[in-house]
Amino acid sequence: MAGRVRKLAEAIVDGYDGDAEAVWRDVTDATVVHARLAALPGFGDEKASIFMALLAKQLDVRPRGWKAATGEYGLKGYRSIADVTDPDSLLLVRESKQAVKAAERAAAD
Repeated sequence: MAGRVRKLAEAIVDGYDGDAEAVWRDVTDATVVHARLAALPGFGDEKASIFMALLAKQLDVRPRGWKAATGEYGLKGYRSIADVTDPDSLLLVRESKQAVKAAERAAAD
């Protein structure tokens, strides 16, 4: 894990002069933010969508097209870390994920 964090930190230093907020600050198009996030080490399309939802829901960072860029993670509910604001919401996210996995197992049977 330390190696992953180091690679991410190096990418922020090299690409954004060490300013993580520069990944999304002053960007008006969510596809640009999403692409920047997805390009970071350890990220990808899904994690970029979740992180964009976190930015929108918790930091009010909502560039044009953010709902499309976040997909289901931008919806109301308890789907991901983007929805965690306290211990109770963490439990709701865990319950939601367990329900999704149970439904997937049932569908596979």
